[in-house]
Amino acid sequence: MNIPCCTRFFVAACLLLSAAANAQSPVAKDGPDELAALLVLKGDPERGKLIFTACQDCHRKDASGRANGVFPRLSGQYASVLLKQISDIRSSRRNNPSMQPLVATLGRNEIVDVVSYIQSLPISPSNGKGPGGAVTRGRQLYERDCVACHGANGEGEPTRFYPMVAAQHYRYLLREVFSIRDGDRGNSDPAMVQVVKGYSPIEIEAVADYMSQLPPPQRK
Repeated sequence: MNIPCCTRFFVAACLLLSAAANAQSPVAKDGPDELAALLVLKGDPERGKLIFTACQDCHRKDASGRANGVFPRLSGQYASVLLKQISDIRSSRRNNPSMQPLVATLGRNEIVDVVSYIQSLPISPSNGKGPGGAVTRGRQLYERDCVACHGANGEGEPTRFYPMVAAQHYRYLLREVFSIRDGDRGNSDPAMVQVVKGYSPIEIEAVADYMSQLPPPQRK
């Protein structure tokens, strides 16, 4: 019988917490203040690897995610972006009911550890790409509306918490842009909400198609 990845994550996290020599007292999950605390901690990728073993059924061993759009690519994403999203989920700023109770079990050091491990993974060049028929229109929309935040090549901006969108799975991009447009995500950048609010479904499909076709940027 296959144990659901969420259950495995919960069990592994609890075991790790109970055994950790540096176990922490419960801390308030207070959004921006917690993020500031996370950003100054130094992670241990070896400890993070232990936690990530319970994430592999969903996000895959190499953190490349799933092309079906349910689980995003994490490899290659900036640590600051991952930390912000986890912090936002923990504080319920981002609406993710399946992940919220799971990340809530982790202490801050454990969060930074697992993100540090994800950062150590190579970036797989393959991802779930869009159909390719709307790339020209998608590029027009992207260059008009997205470049200022996500960069000319989809590389993002870590100091401003803008994620890398290049080489993300098409179906995940599609789902998230619709979620942002419709106000379902919760922690969306207000400026992006205004941008995509007027997009038609065809335009959302086009820009997601274009972003999915962009190659992952080279690490410096």
